[in-house]
Amino acid sequence: MNPSFEEPNNVVEVDDLRVSYGDVTALEGVSLTLEANKIYGLIGRNGSGKTSLMSVLAAFRRPDSGQVRVEGRDPYEDAELASRICLIRESGDLPTAKVRQILSMIARLRPDWDEALAQRLLARFKVPADRNVMKLSRGMKSALGCVIGLASRAPLTMFDESYLGMDAPARYIFIEELLADYVEHPRTFIVSTHLIEEFARLFEEILIIDKGRLIVHDTVDTLRERGVALSGPAEIVDRFALGLEVLGEHTLGRTKQITVYCHPGDDLRRQAKAAGLELGALPLQDLFVHLTTREDAP
Repeated sequence: MNPSFEEPNNVVEVDDLRVSYGDVTALEGVSLTLEANKIYGLIGRNGSGKTSLMSVLAAFRRPDSGQVRVEGRDPYEDAELASRICLIRESGDLPTAKVRQILSMIARLRPDWDEALAQRLLARFKVPADRNVMKLSRGMKSALGCVIGLASRAPLTMFDESYLGMDAPARYIFIEELLADYVEHPRTFIVSTHLIEEFARLFEEILIIDKGRLIVHDTVDTLRERGVALSGPAEIVDRFALGLEVLGEHTLGRTKQITVYCHPGDDLRRQAKAAGLELGALPLQDLFVHLTTREDAP
């Protein structure tokens, strides 16, 4: 019997992964474990290593060192496994052909392909099936990539900024369709995006990569709790900040606001209130910016 993805515990296991391009190191010492049937957000600045990580998982390239396993198997040069891993990149990787011809070709390569879903999504995104892909707008090309990714129903499906060409209504359709299909057909998604707040409702867990290293892997709820903004009189804020991990600060006259990275339990909230400070939640995107621009970031 061939190994399958049925009821796996972990879909992805990466240990001490290193990827380089000549003298440029894209990933260094990355280790992570992703459980099956979850939607993961993969975020990082341009050039942080997100695409390199997904390219290795999709068997587009071999790592320089380290171990990569998808359902316990090395995906590189494993054709059967690769057919069950789908990576949709921003470029689309589409051949010069009509849309319906492209879908027909992909259907033969993808064992879990859902033709009815593909046709419904084409209609919803208003992508003409008889038009050559080279004559599609950028938004339609992005939509076609998303159609392919969803209709492939691959047990491990990854989207690498593949919706950047879409306008806001089309992106909302994509999010809605991904969530709906995930509920009906659970599988593992990795979604790379710079539109953090817009896509956050998709994610169960978030991975943040910065300068080739994994610096955060946590649930969305935990991350929302850990990013806190404290504001009040500067001298009180400075005293309160002692012992906390301060990510950033702003001063306006005698008023100061700091951003801290912590576990803000009831005790912290009580102490902040007793000290006369205001305590507010930090949007995920702001937390990401602070974590990847601080001076001591790796």
